[in-house]
Amino acid sequence: MPVSPSSAAQAAREQVAQQLRELRQDAGMSGSELASRCGWSHPKTYRIENARTPPSPEDIRRWCDACGAWGQAAGLIAQSRNAESQYVEWRRKARAGLRYLQESYVQLYQATEVFRIYSPTLVPGLLQTEGYARAILSSNAQLLGLPDDAPQAAAARLERSRIIHEPGRRFVMVIEEAVLEYRLGNTADMAAQLGYLLTAGALPALSLGIVPKATRDRALWPQELFHVYDDTLVSVELVSARVSVTQPSEVALYLKAFEALRGMAVYGAEARALVVRALEALAPETQKRPLAGP
Repeated sequence: MPVSPSSAAQAAREQVAQQLRELRQDAGMSGSELASRCGWSHPKTYRIENARTPPSPEDIRRWCDACGAWGQAAGLIAQSRNAESQYVEWRRKARAGLRYLQESYVQLYQATEVFRIYSPTLVPGLLQTEGYARAILSSNAQLLGLPDDAPQAAAARLERSRIIHEPGRRFVMVIEEAVLEYRLGNTADMAAQLGYLLTAGALPALSLGIVPKATRDRALWPQELFHVYDDTLVSVELVSARVSVTQPSEVALYLKAFEALRGMAVYGAEARALVVRALEALAPETQKRPLAGP
């Protein structure tokens, strides 16, 4: 595994906590004395200094004021907000609806020139067909307890995906062969999705690799789903949240993992053969007819 998915967010929290602790120590105060000056309990000071509780902007202002370091409050507040933005719960991100969640990525997509995507379980969003996307988004809405606006969200996802046809960008995607076999939506939805993969594989800006299940001596086992935007941002998708990784050493580790996975994938005719085999496995179901009555 390249890194713990939430490590970047936690490291950023710990950096803020360390700076607050150093301010208190430089001021020659104990934790209980600082708590008294700030008007809260000693355990709260302990939790903040150990990155167990993220400080609010008002907490940071009080802390800096108590330590005679008012001028550092604005910078620490900005750092703290950045740390918390690295770990965003899906429920909070999608509270306005899954459609708006899809649209919220448009600006990031427009600013990216090279997309690297690895997926062990799903067809990447940029290659999803409407029925396939609708099935995924509807399931997500049910899991998160959100209003199900899957049809509108799927349409927004497809609109967002048109960027793959725009010039000036490159898309490098690697999926596990199991992605072709997981049934999402009904049989017709899945067949349409697999059929589109055969077409999309010919797009000039796209490199689509598939890691076969039969790969021997894998250099790296299947990882979590992640996107790399240029060489500066990694977005990791968890069940509960999206984690943004921006620390250069961690981004480099994800890039290294991506290259290892890409090196195990097959392309061109070999990749198409895997998709065709998955389509053929669906064929008996798509050709079923109701039995004639007596």
